[in-house]
Amino acid sequence: MERGQSLRKQMDILIELKTAFKQQRAKGGASAQDSKEEASISCTFSSEEDSVKDKTELEQLQERDELEKNDEVAYTEVPISGELVKPMRMKSEDIGKQLRSVSSRSFSCQGKNLKINIPLTTPSRTFSAISYLVWEDLVNQSSKKCTSEGMSKLHINKTKLHHADKMIRGAFVELYKGLGYLKTYRNLNMLAFIKILKKFDKATEKQVLPIYLKVVESSYFNSSDKVMNQADEVEELFTKHFAEEDRRKAMKYLKPHHRKESHSVTFFIGLFTGCFIALFAGYVIMAHITGLYRRQPNSIYMETAYPILSMFSLLFLHFFLYGCNIFAWRKARINYSFIFELSPTKELKYRDVFFICTTSMTVVVGVMFLHLFLLTKGYSYTQVQAIPGLLLLMFLLLLVCPFNIIYKSSRCRLLRVIRNIILSPLYKVVMLDFFMADQLCSQVPMLRNLEYVACYYITGSYKTQDYGYCMRATHYRDLAYAVSFLPYYWRAMQCARRWFDEGQTSHLVNLGKYVSAMLAAGTKVAYEKEKSVGWLCLVVVMSTFATVYQLYWDFVKDWGLLQMNSKNPLLRNELMLRRKIIYYFSMGLNLVLRLAWLQTVLHSSFGHVDYRVTGLFLAALEVIRRGLWNFYRLENEHLNNAGKFRAVKTVPLPFHEVDEED
Repeated sequence: MERGQSLRKQMDILIELKTAFKQQRAKGGASAQDSKEEASISCTFSSEEDSVKDKTELEQLQERDELEKNDEVAYTEVPISGELVKPMRMKSEDIGKQLRSVSSRSFSCQGKNLKINIPLTTPSRTFSAISYLVWEDLVNQSSKKCTSEGMSKLHINKTKLHHADKMIRGAFVELYKGLGYLKTYRNLNMLAFIKILKKFDKATEKQVLPIYLKVVESSYFNSSDKVMNQADEVEELFTKHFAEEDRRKAMKYLKPHHRKESHSVTFFIGLFTGCFIALFAGYVIMAHITGLYRRQPNSIYMETAYPILSMFSLLFLHFFLYGCNIFAWRKARINYSFIFELSPTKELKYRDVFFICTTSMTVVVGVMFLHLFLLTKGYSYTQVQAIPGLLLLMFLLLLVCPFNIIYKSSRCRLLRVIRNIILSPLYKVVMLDFFMADQLCSQVPMLRNLEYVACYYITGSYKTQDYGYCMRATHYRDLAYAVSFLPYYWRAMQCARRWFDEGQTSHLVNLGKYVSAMLAAGTKVAYEKEKSVGWLCLVVVMSTFATVYQLYWDFVKDWGLLQMNSKNPLLRNELMLRRKIIYYFSMGLNLVLRLAWLQTVLHSSFGHVDYRVTGLFLAALEVIRRGLWNFYRLENEHLNNAGKFRAVKTVPLPFHEVDEED
């Protein structure tokens, strides 16, 4: 209820600002013919340096409401009615906790000091906060001058009003969702109480149900209509201010319907699975007959076409395991949609994931089968070598296709997440961002194959069959080594950003884990260049340290296991799976798969099979380990949310009242 009252006050402030902004812009437009100057709205404010405040994390709203470009708009000065009551009080904090959100200078109207706080979720806001630290002394000096002069002018731009509008709209959506959960909670309790009394009457052959039911129905818990009234008020406000008086449009935001699953998807999954198995069997038989996968000193096919097959195999194996994760999360009643902040109308179901995997791998294996078939028919590599490159280009174009086909919303969300990862730590880190970055840490072989294939086709080496050019060129070779470090670097920068936003030292400890992984990868690269005993010993030492570090973090922090005082030995008190043996088996399997780096030391291989096939097998084991890790990571997150009674997102409010002395 308090959240609803606070939101209503925030809405009143926003309405005042919007109304004043529109009115003054209209006046400015009328006078622009003579003065050609932008209009402004005047209001006095108490001279005070720009401050930044630690707030709870801003969750992403609807996908269509993603961050917009900061267009050049007129700066306006806005008056605020003195009738508004303070929604929240802000106290001044030290600099260490300040750089968390950007806020305007406080403005005072009839005794009310207010600020607009916008969390640092984009690079532009992050740079604004950094600029604040750089120019803090200058701002303090100018603030003192303003104080001596008395009062000054406040500038609020249209972009800040737009972000404040989005924050309040998202808060209304979450409030409505929470009210719906509260209503469901009340109804379920009443239903459970009635069923318990019915069973009691049946067992004791007494009639106590009418007596107790009359008391419970008249209780405040059941008879109060505050929740219903609050929900109706939210619907009315949302329809009026955010849906242009269109109730149907408003309910699409407030109460979105889940997308219905089609049985045709299941049919095509079976169809393409059969096609994939048939094509893959034919490809394996043909490759065995031609002896492509045997150890050969110079194999053009293994150097050029095989990396593409390997890359797609690892990618869609990972995607297939994600579909298995979704299926397991749903069976275990883990609320992965809430954790990942997925839209219920656009999220991928496990059937959709399986459909994408089977269809894509059917196309990949079909094209590779055709490529190998043409080679066996006598065509030269020069004639058919463009086919695998065209396959890769087709998938890349499909990923960035702007048309509303083939899961456009999911593709756009994936591209935004990749952008956030690459530009770490400029973007605020949410669960889906660092979860995806962790997946990339297990796909280093795929990224290296992608870099090599891109070099092979971009430089035109496929025309001359000079597949060794990318390995001889120094800058390309250095880039290949850099690719091995990038996922760990991105993840480390995300940890740094989370420490910056939340101030928890555990994020710095987590950052150390990825630094140790980068050091271990660096020693492996050095050992590949100079195979000496000294570098081998350093590889063993650094890899062992990194492995122990990672295993501790996997079991204790990410999975929440190995709790000493737990009623389940070496596990935790709350378990989503009934059989404890599954947890012990998963811990042992994770330990074994974490030791895959030993292949660097042992140089193991499978008979006369090419070393690239062995590398693909080991990379696939790491992908499988990551798929196993994913389930327990979200299980632990779900239990933490349930333990802290988090069922809706916490959206910070933009307007805050400050004390005069602050």
